[in-house]
Amino acid sequence: MYERKIPVSLHCGLDLIGEVLYGKWKIRLLWFIHEGYKRPSQLQRKIPDASRRVLNVQLNELEAHELITKVIYPVVPPKVEYSLTEFGKTLIPVIDALGQWGDEHQQRLRTVILKREAHVSSQ
Repeated sequence: MYERKIPVSLHCGLDLIGEVLYGKWKIRLLWFIHEGYKRPSQLQRKIPDASRRVLNVQLNELEAHELITKVIYPVVPPKVEYSLTEFGKTLIPVIDALGQWGDEHQQRLRTVILKREAHVSSQ
């Protein structure tokens, strides 16, 4: 079982949001659920680079932080759907603004990311 090495820091809003949204796929999961992709298999198709296990862990964390809800339908095979909570919906404008900023600066961001990758791999 995972044991946290660094204690949780809850001193300011940035610490809090980092604690809730830390994870490579969480922002994308929230966005795709907002767009209507509710089944785990749909989310896996939208994020093919993520393993099913990692997506499940991050979905469980988003649920524990009350940003999404999970409904399990009593059918065979079991059907699971995720949806945003009212609290989770308050993040959508923030995620949208981050996405717009990324779109506006995508060339510069790509350049600095690739430059750093080239530097790291040459060492």
